Amino acid sequence: MEVKLKDTERIDDLQLKGLKVIQDKNGFCFGIDAVLLANFAKVKKRARVVDLGTGTGIIPVLIAGKSEAEKIVGVEIQEEVWEMANRTVKLNDLQDRLEIVKGDIKTIDKQLPVHGFNVATSNPPYMHMNGIQNPNDKKAISRHEVLCDLEDVIRVASRLVMPRGKFFMIHRPIRLVDIVTLGRKYNLEPKVIQFVHPRANKAPNLVLVEFTKDGRPELKVLDPLYVYDENGNYTKEIEAIYANENIGE
Repeated sequence: MEVKLKDTERIDDLQLKGLKVIQDKNGFCFGIDAVLLANFAKVKKRARVVDLGTGTGIIPVLIAGKSEAEKIVGVEIQEEVWEMANRTVKLNDLQDRLEIVKGDIKTIDKQLPVHGFNVATSNPPYMHMNGIQNPNDKKAISRHEVLCDLEDVIRVASRLVMPRGKFFMIHRPIRLVDIVTLGRKYNLEPKVIQFVHPRANKAPNLVLVEFTKDGRPELKVLDPLYVYDENGNYTKEIEAIYANENIGE
């Protein structure tokens, strides 16, 4: 379906089954963290999925292309971004499977069914509010905990996923203790962790975490993921992630 673009918008081809995403050049554009999270998630056939803080809708669109999920809901609070994500849904003719809901993460459990989802995902703002110059700026809202914080995201994910359901998130390693502590506070047991390094000789700058609602304590740490090789090119592992078309269990 054809959609209208604003002057500052562009359409990016995701190189996945013809799927595309609309992005605003002046707003927050998705990066490799969204791609890593969508690939890290495990989504069974006919699953119901919710993405908290969906932004452009990139994670729901990737999950739609890589899985046989029955229903995918993206939650976005910013009016302009929500509207743009809805046009991305129409652009890809995904209206029957993908819905973008305008709402506040902190209270979205009043709009969406409690324990109504098999899987939740989130690529939340990584940075604290400290030093924010313009809390209304779209990029600031995407990057900093302006409208919600880490605890809000984890608490609501726990409310929305059903018992034994999964929550997948990506964040900064410096917040890992907070992530594990808050997960357990809200009955989300961390089951799998994978650190993401820019290069083999660099410290990790991202961490992927899989939780199970009401899961038993047992943590698996996967081999580290390196983004670039010694020549500055994507590693084979990253190339495989971009090429992967199936995240079903």
